[in-house]
Amino acid sequence: MTAPGARRILTVCLGNHCRSPLAAVVLTQLGGPAVDVRSAGLCGKWVGQPAHPAMVAAAAQRGYDLTSHRSVQVSPELLAWADVILAMDHANLAALQGLADVRTAAKLALYLGDRDVPDPWGQDDEAFAICAGIIEAGARRHLQQS
Repeated sequence: MTAPGARRILTVCLGNHCRSPLAAVVLTQLGGPAVDVRSAGLCGKWVGQPAHPAMVAAAAQRGYDLTSHRSVQVSPELLAWADVILAMDHANLAALQGLADVRTAAKLALYLGDRDVPDPWGQDDEAFAICAGIIEAGARRHLQQS
């Protein structure tokens, strides 16, 4: 259960199929009731679909459950809802900046601060496992600010 006044975090990647769903689950599990986390994608290709099977497996190996995830697309309502919006890479951040109004622009940041979370799409299971480790390690920097 989320606590009243919990920090609202939105994680965003291109399709909401690999990176941002895992980031949301990791932040939720590690942050507990101090955070309310959602994820979304910039393109609508995967809307309503589960997370990539290789990411589901990589998440499970680290103790995270992605099986209930269904992809959603970024919307003005989600951007307004969030206290902070974390883009998985510079391209996602640039796209979000193009969608942002004055209030939203101040909420935008890269998940890893100054570098990209590598996109494992189209790669082998090891790339997904590496990506999952990077996402998990990067989560703590956002939770310390909660």
